[in-house]
Amino acid sequence: MSSGKKKDFDEKDHNLFKEMMRDVSPLQSNRADTGKIRPGPSTRHLQDNHPARRYSLSDPVHPEDLDNSEELFYQGNGVQHSSMKKLRRGQLCMQAELDLHGFTINEAKQTLIEFLHDCQYRGIRTARIIHGKGYRSPDNIPVIKTRLAYWLKQHENVLAFCSARPADGGTGAVYVLLRSSI
Repeated sequence: MSSGKKKDFDEKDHNLFKEMMRDVSPLQSNRADTGKIRPGPSTRHLQDNHPARRYSLSDPVHPEDLDNSEELFYQGNGVQHSSMKKLRRGQLCMQAELDLHGFTINEAKQTLIEFLHDCQYRGIRTARIIHGKGYRSPDNIPVIKTRLAYWLKQHENVLAFCSARPADGGTGAVYVLLRSSI
């Protein structure tokens, strides 16, 4: 086929396509309508009657209840070893992220509750939570990290968590596996 015939063929196809599409109007959105109601953007301040406001996490009574180990790890009942292995290797796609740097303990706890509730509402199964390594804390002892592990173990939607790979924050972040919303 010569280049002249190819050009004629392309122009014919283009003209035919334009003719076939003349009554078609462009989509207003690039998302398919699945019929599901999609939640609006998450807000940091929820109404007092919001379910996440009613959920609470206790704080440790004794300092020895806190996990002061460098690497965090928790595998709840029923979590398959293969799922845990993928989580530890960072092989699961993280669908949401929360950064708790600079938060007070109370702010971090409330934000975590709201975040986990939002993940459940949106059907998110995997998340990364950045808690930091505590380098700016008194005596370089992580404050949020130790409490985060304690809080996550209490939350009914948390199936497992582990410290992230170095590329994703290492011991300054955790991967979290959440219960499905079904």
